[in-house]
Amino acid sequence: MNATGETIDLYEVLGIEKGASKAEVKKAYHKAALAHHPDKQPEHLREEAEIKFKAVSSAYEILYDDDKRATYDQFGIEGINNPGMGGPGGMDFEDFINMMGGMGMGGMPGMHFHGMHGMPGMGGMGGMRGDGQKPRGRDVVHQYEVTLEEVYKGKTVKFGSSRNVLCPSCKGSGGKEGAKPKDCSNCEGTGSTTSLRQVGRNMVTREEVPCPVCHGNGKIFKEKEKCKKCKGACVKEEKKVLEIYIPRGAKNGEKIVLEGEADEVPGYTTGDIIFVINEKEHESFARANSDLTHAIKVTLKEAICGFSRVVLQHLDGRGISIEHKKGTMLQQGQVLKIDGEGMPHKRGETRGDLYLIIDLVWPDEEWLADDNNIAKAKAVLPDSHTPEFNDVEHVDEVQFVLTDLDVS
Repeated sequence: MNATGETIDLYEVLGIEKGASKAEVKKAYHKAALAHHPDKQPEHLREEAEIKFKAVSSAYEILYDDDKRATYDQFGIEGINNPGMGGPGGMDFEDFINMMGGMGMGGMPGMHFHGMHGMPGMGGMGGMRGDGQKPRGRDVVHQYEVTLEEVYKGKTVKFGSSRNVLCPSCKGSGGKEGAKPKDCSNCEGTGSTTSLRQVGRNMVTREEVPCPVCHGNGKIFKEKEKCKKCKGACVKEEKKVLEIYIPRGAKNGEKIVLEGEADEVPGYTTGDIIFVINEKEHESFARANSDLTHAIKVTLKEAICGFSRVVLQHLDGRGISIEHKKGTMLQQGQVLKIDGEGMPHKRGETRGDLYLIIDLVWPDEEWLADDNNIAKAKAVLPDSHTPEFNDVEHVDEVQFVLTDLDVS
């Protein structure tokens, strides 16, 4: 989006200079109100005119009132939004923006770009370029959720797409062959209008959008001269099947771009369909870039005596087997590194590493309640080497309960 980040300029809404007198404010208001009065507009422009009319009226109400104008000059719309400073007819900033949002001088309240069937989320529209090249059309942005298994193995996705394409009959002109159009009065033949769009509670941006009257063409035809196929709309709906590939090792937030697959608009370079990878959290594996971690349960017997077995099922369905030889004891929380069993790198055949976190499984209460088991354990386990406190003068015997540590 080629937005400037400008705040609303109420003086521009009325078409006057900042130093205009009250008489000039009033004169400009009457002129603008007359030009945009809904009753004086054709049916297809009435909704647009009503919004413009309300915007002009609100700007006049602020600028004609000395106190409100002084507040606006000092603090902008944010100051008008302050309840202590009043506002246009009790209307707060968001109401004002909602009334004006999606349209500007010569604009209209929004323009529908589906771009792809079922794909919510729209990118920005580029403005007219100073080098004479076509401005860029809107991108369609979609958050696409994937599992860790899918980005481990890679995935091909096919989906139905529905978008606007230039009418093949009139090639996007909107008129019959040989018909001579006239300049669109709404955009003065430029094919685009200025739109104000809210980007925050107290901020709007200004951007160029295709004119909704001439559909970005800059020209309009009489009713009898309009293209029979598109009825002057310049575009027709196209449905087709598109395909994307989620590459192995794709990361959260990564973008997959289908260039030129968004809506076609006369006079604009076609935008893209963009998928943003949203990786779901896995119930067993955790990912850190190209590495993976996974907890494995190991019994006390295995930790002491060793074992050789499958400890987990990997993301591609393979079993991962390890051998822990006797002679060393595994500790709670200890980490075992397995080279090359992490996430695949996007380039080449190498992978990150897999880290196994030991989770010791202790004997259950039933086993501990058997005196024979305790006797056997005492007989084979070495004596403890815990610290001795034989030189303390006083000893208190206390009771304890099992609990979780809460340090908050």
